Amino acid sequence: MSKEATVKERRKAPLTTPTDLGDNARKDITGALNALLADMFALYLKTKNFHWHVSGPHFRDYHLLFDEQADQIFATTDDIAERVRKLGGITLHSIGNIARLQRIADNDADYVDPLDMLAELRSDNQTLIGIMRETHDLCDEENDVATTSLLEVWIDQAERRVWFLYEAGRRGDPTGH
Repeated sequence: MSKEATVKERRKAPLTTPTDLGDNARKDITGALNALLADMFALYLKTKNFHWHVSGPHFRDYHLLFDEQADQIFATTDDIAERVRKLGGITLHSIGNIARLQRIADNDADYVDPLDMLAELRSDNQTLIGIMRETHDLCDEENDVATTSLLEVWIDQAERRVWFLYEAGRRGDPTGH
């Protein structure tokens, strides 16, 4: 067998990462995690977009808030991808792969009002929480305690982001209006 043929065969070889999860569980969980990873990348880029383009009297506060939140979101991407690999799955490969899987909508507007930025990111993070809870339920059903544990941390982080975005957008009215 030629060296080139050997390389091609290795590329086609299935992953054999050991896990006690069944094949269906592994496939379902890694599929859900890859979709979550795509959402995280979409939310990361939107948060950075708003960080780069925010303006107005609260520029500094929002600019720093968005940067802090983007850093936190980006930090989860490696953990999610590595969890997929630990379970024997293949993770995302490209921007196109992300675009096909993401459920968090892009915002390509040239201008977004800062309060609308806060509201949109808050809504996106709330959507993400729902997605993570669904993924948590799946992992719990399959007794994947490691992934459920990670999801609990990521849910808590997203809830904190929602809280900060909500409070930053309030105008001092205790009812939130």
